[in-house]
Amino acid sequence: MKSTVAHLQKGDTVGLVALSSQAQPEKLGDAIAFLEELGLNYIIGDTIQAKHDYLAGSDEERLADFHEMVRNPEVKAIFCVKGGYGSARIAEKIDYGLLEENPKIFWGFSDITYLHCAINEYANLVTFHGPLLMSVRRIDDLSKKMFLQLFSPMEVQYTEDISPLTTIAPGVARGEIIGGNLRRLVNTLGTKFEVCTEGRILLIEELGESIPKIDAMLQQLKQARKLEQLAGVVIGSFTQTEADEAALFALMKDYFADLGVPVVAGFKIGHDSTNIAIPLGVDAILDAQEKILKILPGVH
Repeated sequence: MKSTVAHLQKGDTVGLVALSSQAQPEKLGDAIAFLEELGLNYIIGDTIQAKHDYLAGSDEERLADFHEMVRNPEVKAIFCVKGGYGSARIAEKIDYGLLEENPKIFWGFSDITYLHCAINEYANLVTFHGPLLMSVRRIDDLSKKMFLQLFSPMEVQYTEDISPLTTIAPGVARGEIIGGNLRRLVNTLGTKFEVCTEGRILLIEELGESIPKIDAMLQQLKQARKLEQLAGVVIGSFTQTEADEAALFALMKDYFADLGVPVVAGFKIGHDSTNIAIPLGVDAILDAQEKILKILPGVH
């Protein structure tokens, strides 16, 4: 289990950064209003306005913005406002020792999955897989309430009270929960940031990929031997797949049903109006019979 980070208090300052694609600063108003509702002050990073090709600034600019937020003792959390593409470009140059010495909340998902993998392993810190602040207008009230887990240690419990769940394979497992966007997890393979799945519960989610493409990505994970020693699998939101749920679940059964570990699908974690935020790098229990996922707090 990774080290948890200090919880937020009302009046704390958080940093807003764009570490991937351009941020569209004209749309930042909703994010700022939401932070104010939470009682938080904020610092807007230089990358929010920056542009370099399709990116929110050059690699050097995005790296500098991230490091500045890490160094600033006033900043208690770093929120990524936008996903897209490009976070992997700065992963190799991040000072993980600096982050380990100045631990703070790191929040985002989608393209940010690459940085979750990197920070979990190289800074030994828990991170948070949750909605990007640019999307707060599009998420529901339950998803907004999940930000409250940053203010006091609370266990995340996901049951069918949130969404219908489907058991792909039976069993009960305990292990560190890791993962995120499927394509970005595949992108880590063959790099120093390659996702480590041994003894862990793997979360996967995806947007806008067809069944054949999802099949290809799962096949790559399989051939990279990332499915062999899993503790369990949490299948999050797979949206805009151009296929029905039955076809998606059939594909998941093809890859996961015979692994001998619990696998449950239907979690609203990912690219959807309900996007339940969870900490990554903490211990979790997945019970496929009871259809429940319990995750330890990510803050202390």
